[in-house]
Amino acid sequence: MIARYSRPKMSMVWSEEAQYRTWLDIEVLACEGWAKLGKIPQSDLKQIQEKANFDIAKIQEIEKETKHDVAAFVSDVQNHVGESGRFIHLGLTSSDVLDTALSYRLVKSADLILEELDQCLTTTRTNALRDKNIPMIGRTHGIHAEPMTMGLKWLLWHDMLKRSKSRIQEARKHISVGKLSGAVGNYAHVPPEVEQYVCDRLGLVPDSISTQVVSRDRYATYFSALGLLASCVEAIAVELRHLQRTELSEVREGFSKGQKGSSAMPHKRNPISAENLTGIARLLRGMVIPTMENVALWHERDISHSSVERVIAPDANILADYMLGRLNSLLSQLEIFPDKMQSNLDQLQGVIFSQRALLLLIEKGLSRDEAYSIIQKNALEALDKKTSFLKLLKSDNKVQTLLGDRDQETLDRLFDPKGYFTHLDYLYKKVLQP
Repeated sequence: MIARYSRPKMSMVWSEEAQYRTWLDIEVLACEGWAKLGKIPQSDLKQIQEKANFDIAKIQEIEKETKHDVAAFVSDVQNHVGESGRFIHLGLTSSDVLDTALSYRLVKSADLILEELDQCLTTTRTNALRDKNIPMIGRTHGIHAEPMTMGLKWLLWHDMLKRSKSRIQEARKHISVGKLSGAVGNYAHVPPEVEQYVCDRLGLVPDSISTQVVSRDRYATYFSALGLLASCVEAIAVELRHLQRTELSEVREGFSKGQKGSSAMPHKRNPISAENLTGIARLLRGMVIPTMENVALWHERDISHSSVERVIAPDANILADYMLGRLNSLLSQLEIFPDKMQSNLDQLQGVIFSQRALLLLIEKGLSRDEAYSIIQKNALEALDKKTSFLKLLKSDNKVQTLLGDRDQETLDRLFDPKGYFTHLDYLYKKVLQP
């Protein structure tokens, strides 16, 4: 388990104590289900309910002999209960307990992750509204493209995280299943009523059909959703790393009192949280492929999936939970520099308005290729000579002949960034509508 990243609620879900406690709950609930069917006398059920417990150290001692964790657990619980302990694990196979417990803990983890996601969504929504009209340059291929606003970046991130939430919610449905159907899934030694009873009490539904195990495509769906969440978080982190580069300086991670960016260079304020999130995303995505490979098991079951899940079930959930907490901290404390955004927007002599000028010439009757050639020639000259693109257009004979005196103000208006923000309300409505 990646303990250093563990936050209290998530660590409780994946602690060793919680593992055995969940196993015990399932075993006792199964006995209650049997008792309802008259298979276990009420006096014995009462003994089980009152005395069922476990000792982790004793389980580990027994397991040295049994080489089987569930068998060791069952033996220890039976010893705690006494004579009535003979009904513990009645008709069950190990995976009835293991898989139902795994599903239960994955659902608990999903709920915690969804809580963290909601906090991130609140932050991105709030900041999207705050920065809706702050102009900045948009970049494609890392090169200045056309004006946009900082609000649109927040809006994009909000939309990505909304989809992540939807995927995790859908995956939660697929993993919210239990199974107490026996060694090959045919209820030969335990009736469906016991399974239904246990699942009802745990907030799960009985698996539609199982072998000795729950089909692993269910769990792969969940871990895949976490992998996609990691990719969305990385997309945000990488963008913030770029925007914080010295050459851009449009945003900056919050910096706490006494924090040091470098052991050698006191001036440094590095994007450490965004870089950390990038690394975590790589690690979390690396856990997705093993879950997909777990789907293909021999016949009704082998244990090739077991070692994988013992590692990635806690680690992936702990990482995802930590990742979202750190992301929200980064986003809520992010510093925005509108003046620098405006400075960068004005950096290239106005060539970023080239498409608007191109469309104007086309509207005036030029072919697209001819108009493109004229605009490109003047734009590249503006860049090379660091002179005003607008002035070059106004002094271009072909442009002036085509436009005439009456269209000079039209040309001037094309160089106002506000013209790019006409449909901001439309975009915001699409993303933020309930």
